[in-house]
Amino acid sequence: MQIYPAVKKLGVKLMRGVAEFQSRHSLVGTGPVLDNTEFPWIGEVEAAYPAIRAELTTLLEHPERIPTFHQISPDQARISQGDNWKVFTFHAYGHRIEENRALCPHTSALIDRVPGLQNAWFSILAPGYHIPPHHGPTRAVIRLHLGLIVPADRDHCWIRVDDRICTWEEGRCLVFDDTYEHEVRNDTSERRVVLFLDFDRPMDRIGTLVNRLLVFLIRISSYVQVPLKNLAEWNRKVQNAG
Repeated sequence: MQIYPAVKKLGVKLMRGVAEFQSRHSLVGTGPVLDNTEFPWIGEVEAAYPAIRAELTTLLEHPERIPTFHQISPDQARISQGDNWKVFTFHAYGHRIEENRALCPHTSALIDRVPGLQNAWFSILAPGYHIPPHHGPTRAVIRLHLGLIVPADRDHCWIRVDDRICTWEEGRCLVFDDTYEHEVRNDTSERRVVLFLDFDRPMDRIGTLVNRLLVFLIRISSYVQVPLKNLAEWNRKVQNAG
């Protein structure tokens, strides 16, 4: 008797049940793509675009100082390969990366005002790269992308969330639920950069308590702790290199 397939099946069933619970207790939409008007603070994020874009531009003068996603989080090796997907991290499940925040004070000040912020980073996608289909770990958080650098040929740089195909616009936010299958294609000769934010899903009282427990368990797991360790090591190497 093979135990692993049975355990995996039980785990899938459990996660499906948790997701259904979260949908029932959510105070906002539960579809693949959410309406920006459900989050009144998004206007402040979009208004900060010029200052955030300026800080990003300075960072991109030295792309070799920015790690790839899989260098920081080995769990992402299936979807992040080569030098194609770089991330400059400010927050990782509530942990502040002070060295990086110091380099981008305007961006840091903005993300500190996002309600229930969990994750924040610049997500830098190389020309011609495809992030294959994958799912996020929990519906406890909602994902936001603020378009910072978007290829001129927007129709050939897109994200699919479930059955929705979306494109980015510089200075505008896209909000979605990453527990739906999603993938990204950049079939252009230009890079694409977004400010990537995860924030707590607004829930009723019971839902909030359950989600806090789930986020706590994720925060103390190797899924978060290993990337934090790797990021600290990366930043030490960058600082020592001058």
